[in-house]
Amino acid sequence: MDGLSAKTTNVVEDAKFSPFHLKLTIYSSGGPFLDGYILSIIAIALTQITPQLHLNAMWSGLIGASALIGIFIGGFLGYVTDKFGRQLMYTIDFILLIVASVLQFFVHNAWELFALRIVLGISVGADYPIATSLLTEFAPRRHRGMMLGVTLVAYYVGSTVAYLVGQWMLAIGPEAWRWILASSAVPAVILVLLRMGTPESPRWLLQQGRKDEALQVLRSVYGPEASLADIEVPAESKGRTSYLKLFSRAYVKRTLYVGLFYMAAVAPLFAMLTFGPEMLTSYHLFTGASGYGAAIISALFLIGCIPALFLVNRWGRRRLIIIAFAGMTVGIALLGFFPSGPLAIILLGFILYALFSGGPNVMEWLAPNELFPTEVRGTAVGITTCISRFGAVFGTYLFPWGLSRFGIGPTMLVGALVTLGGLVVCILLAPETTQQTLNEASVAEVARSHRHSTAGARQSQSVRHISR
Repeated sequence: MDGLSAKTTNVVEDAKFSPFHLKLTIYSSGGPFLDGYILSIIAIALTQITPQLHLNAMWSGLIGASALIGIFIGGFLGYVTDKFGRQLMYTIDFILLIVASVLQFFVHNAWELFALRIVLGISVGADYPIATSLLTEFAPRRHRGMMLGVTLVAYYVGSTVAYLVGQWMLAIGPEAWRWILASSAVPAVILVLLRMGTPESPRWLLQQGRKDEALQVLRSVYGPEASLADIEVPAESKGRTSYLKLFSRAYVKRTLYVGLFYMAAVAPLFAMLTFGPEMLTSYHLFTGASGYGAAIISALFLIGCIPALFLVNRWGRRRLIIIAFAGMTVGIALLGFFPSGPLAIILLGFILYALFSGGPNVMEWLAPNELFPTEVRGTAVGITTCISRFGAVFGTYLFPWGLSRFGIGPTMLVGALVTLGGLVVCILLAPETTQQTLNEASVAEVARSHRHSTAGARQSQSVRHISR
């Protein structure tokens, strides 16, 4: 028996949150943790690197944006996890990160550091589609928003820890930056060991025709009552793994929605986190200990994610992200219009932007994982991540240039315009998928409409037959 018989309940989608789900959520949060750590730790290291390697504003921006460039490249590897599986890359992608982290200790010029941090970014960028696809395909619908959202919380945990560790390690001496940059190898080693033995996604196995293996995984996780009927993919969402499917008539609106709102959210955000100490100095905050000040700002972003984890189901996906972008726009606009204070307005701007950013943060990986089917889920996460990092790279590269040429006020106003653009995108394109199963959420509107019209045609034929 292949386990595809009809069922009245869905053991996978309606499962309780189990210790397996908890472990998988923690392990899958490793990539975002390292992303936050790597992107933020460079801000502290640059305070020593800049004079020692004689960096100008161009090189400072390039090194600050280098990991983002790597994430842009690594995002294309989402196709690999759709083609060859989630579990295969789940443990080995961090080995590259460990090697590159250690090699940063030995760099002698800006080019070497720039190249190594691109490699770091490639590893982290590849992990996004791998880990989030695997987590999504095991997550029950009631807990999917929370589980995916926790991975974004991990990003800010990593960022906050990086600022604190970096500020503390500066006491080592003028060569502390080498130890600061190499320190990312430590959590990466721990995560590689923890991830060993994680099962393959049963949805991916079924999509590959490996029914016996898929059923074995299902029953090992959910118990003997689980069957393949719990994860069977609708016929209209099946197809070949292809980048082109993301830009087909069925999915192009979803691709644009996720890529553009993601870009609008992270372009100002990553610039602020990467150059947190310089930004705070421009506002005359935390002078002399800007690393600790940046840690406080990062902690505010972390706190902002917590209410969003609970509101993503209560308010719904669409309402949450629209309200969040509106609040972020007001917050960053205050920072742009009042660069010289008063202090209360500056603090209010930071707090509003950080707290409301929790909405887009929770949705950044939840949306692409819900809105695309199994065969292109990893590809979708990768491509939308690439779109977002395209904006983040330019934002991070141009941030120090904007500070030196125009000052903090106009620079932040540009960020406000980008955030306002994200609000418009969400109003026009954001769908609602709250409480839907993964299959329901990932079926395109074109396929859904076709299914309804087919059912309607059959009903009309039945009515005509009866009338005769």
